[in-house]
Amino acid sequence: MSAGLHADRVSWSAGGALVLDGVSLTPRPGTVTGLLGPNGSGKSTLLRLLAGVLAPASGVVTLDGDPLAGVPRRTAARRIALVQQQSDTQVELTVADVVRLGRVPHRRAWAPASADDEAAVRAALARSGLADRAHRLWHTLSGGERQRVQIARALAQEPRELLLDEPTNHLDIQHQLELLDLIGGLQITSVVALHDLNLAAAYCDQVVVLREGRVVAAGEPGAVLTEDLVADVYGVRAHITRPGPGERPHIRFLGTVR
Repeated sequence: MSAGLHADRVSWSAGGALVLDGVSLTPRPGTVTGLLGPNGSGKSTLLRLLAGVLAPASGVVTLDGDPLAGVPRRTAARRIALVQQQSDTQVELTVADVVRLGRVPHRRAWAPASADDEAAVRAALARSGLADRAHRLWHTLSGGERQRVQIARALAQEPRELLLDEPTNHLDIQHQLELLDLIGGLQITSVVALHDLNLAAAYCDQVVVLREGRVVAAGEPGAVLTEDLVADVYGVRAHITRPGPGERPHIRFLGTVR
């Protein structure tokens, strides 16, 4: 029985259009896998399939070898945390209230928060740099702050698999780097959809490149991110430098392919 989260030849359609077409993905336990590809390539859909939010039209997502669809919802919620691009609420919640939602899978129905729950919330707030904003109201926060709160909620969940959809959106450069440092230091299985190829090259242990719902390349960033791939998948000319063996590539964009 294989451990962890695995997608085996999954497909999914919307409105008659094929969004994912036979995609397989096996993140290595304890590492960061980057999902790359242009807008509309299927990155967000694949994350939602991995989280169990969507069910594949064909193929299967498994957790520790068992079909995810048959895993009890509470069990899956304790294991897998998903941070989506857009999260909003009209309820007047504080930052701590939102982060506390990450503990719901660990509590019995209607049971009050335990000391362990509150400790997990405090730790998540601290790791996300939000301890001083715990009592701020959610709707008063900036987009970047809201993104960090959603990541803190996921950390409070104490997952073994963390799925993040464009988590660096709305964040300034400092907080982008801090966030990816945090994810890399968690030593849990993380799958992160990213647009920034240099961030992916710097922080991901492996990358999977999607185009029009299919995997076109997968492996270590230094092997996958080539000038030909960037031109073919993104329509952009690039110069890629590799400082030395074992060092991460750096991509300089030169313009669109003509």
